[in-house]
Amino acid sequence: MRFQAAKNLCAAFLVVGTVANAGGFSVRAVSFRDLPGWQNDNHKPALSAFVKSCDRIRSNDLVSKNEWATVCTVAKSRPDAKTFFETFFQPVLIENGSRALFTGYYEPEIIGSRHKRGKFQYPIYRRPPELKTGRKWKTRAQIESGILRGRGLELAWLADPVENFFLHIQGSGRLKLAEGGVMRVGFDGKNGHKYRSVGKAMVRMGIISAHKASAQRIKAWVRRNPVNGRKLLQVNPSYIFFKELKNLSPDEGPLGALHIPVTAGRSLAVDQRYTPLGAPVWIVKNDPNPMQRLMVAQDTGSAIKGAQRADIFFGSGKEAGSIAGRTKSGGRMYTLLPIETARRLTLGG
Repeated sequence: MRFQAAKNLCAAFLVVGTVANAGGFSVRAVSFRDLPGWQNDNHKPALSAFVKSCDRIRSNDLVSKNEWATVCTVAKSRPDAKTFFETFFQPVLIENGSRALFTGYYEPEIIGSRHKRGKFQYPIYRRPPELKTGRKWKTRAQIESGILRGRGLELAWLADPVENFFLHIQGSGRLKLAEGGVMRVGFDGKNGHKYRSVGKAMVRMGIISAHKASAQRIKAWVRRNPVNGRKLLQVNPSYIFFKELKNLSPDEGPLGALHIPVTAGRSLAVDQRYTPLGAPVWIVKNDPNPMQRLMVAQDTGSAIKGAQRADIFFGSGKEAGSIAGRTKSGGRMYTLLPIETARRLTLGG
């Protein structure tokens, strides 16, 4: 009865079709009827992912902690998922003039060793103690020249420099150790340099055409051209440092920006200037493998910039990596905000 009463009360505050400008981007409220495929999704996995985020959601420029607290309290009672979202949230279209773009990411599985030996010659490093968050440090080329050698900062050693590079792009991974067992590694800082796309550099250099740029093609070219390939990868000066994650179960995804495991097919990396971390997001991905699904913003990425920009987490392993590497699609993403928040943003209340 209390849930039904709350449903009636919240429904009275729904705002549809209003546009407001805030900080260089627009927020337009729409109805759930405007979300293509909304009626056909299974909303329960998204509710489970949202509940995991609730204790980690922080206030930001869009949503206050109190506005999240109300919906989180109800979510933890495990209501009917579709009814819950339709009752306590308002879909909004947030835009800043950039085109919509969906890409994918995954957790790679790579062979490695805790020790330098045999074919395991390419280290991943722990965070150096002198590294300051937000400040520029050494570039990728400088680090790979060996400036950290001999300091005991090597976390593990990989057999393939190309897989080493793409582990940095993904920010997490499962290392199948030569000594036996699996080491989960995750992001623990970066060198402060902006990410630069190797794929775009290859297009500019005439190595590949824009429509053929993919992770698989980049890997293949670098392996065929190891000397020039290494120089090409160093076009991206950004460098990631890792830590071992010891408390994740095998069936959990890697840790996202909220420091909780992300969920395959239900977690997004977003630009948190426009999409609050923890918010449910309805995505409409248009390509030969379309996707219309409720997801949750639980991660960020240095290449994820824009109000209509998101990276879909596809899971762990080779198959997930293949799907992620091929994903480059247009579409639309609609953020679900607590009704009070949406009313304030769109009506200025």
